[in-house]
Amino acid sequence: MKTPLVFGKNLRQKPEFTFSLSYGRIISEKVFCCSMNRGAKLSKFEILDRLVEENKGYLRTSVVLEHDVSKSTLSKYVKARGLERVAHGIYQAEDAWDDDYFLLYVRNGRIVFSHESALYLYGFMDREPSITTVTVPSNYNSTHIREQGVRVIHIKPKWHQMGIASVKTSIGNEVPVYDRERTLCDIIRAKKDIEVQTFQTAIKEYMNSKGKNLGNLMYYAKTLGIEKDVRIYTEVML
Repeated sequence: MKTPLVFGKNLRQKPEFTFSLSYGRIISEKVFCCSMNRGAKLSKFEILDRLVEENKGYLRTSVVLEHDVSKSTLSKYVKARGLERVAHGIYQAEDAWDDDYFLLYVRNGRIVFSHESALYLYGFMDREPSITTVTVPSNYNSTHIREQGVRVIHIKPKWHQMGIASVKTSIGNEVPVYDRERTLCDIIRAKKDIEVQTFQTAIKEYMNSKGKNLGNLMYYAKTLGIEKDVRIYTEVML
């Protein structure tokens, strides 16, 4: 089943963000969880049923093992419940909504949603982009991603981790995305490739947002070498 994705100072100070080089592991741990009472007496299949329900119709092998369920039991469960293997170690229930952004991420753990896709996830665009855009390190072979019709932006490895955050898709799964300030910088850097209306709306929506962080914005802008351009576009809106 398919469903649209619907979402959501001193300028010299260092940005107020944290990130990890093992970001894919962090996302995985945050997404696949289970809040069941560990003191309850449940059968192995009941444990797996709850995991599927609490994780929006998806089941991950690593989480299953953490709940003392063997791979052989998981195999029997997958067959009995008719789950589909959608990525390495990840299964999807028959009645679960397809989550295209989430599936793209779990199949390609190095990607970060960016540019128009990030704007859409943050609610800065009214319509879903016709092409999904992700960013990867310049030393990453992304041929298999491009073959899926995805626009891939390569960037210096030292910039790839800068400003990574996470948002939930409409299904409720978390995916990696650049934060709003980094996204705005990316849009300004790629201005010639962005539709005029999309560009103008992104600047306006960000400057009118309550959660904007101009300190982080200017830090990213300076790091990426576009400080002058960012000041020009943002000062007009102040």
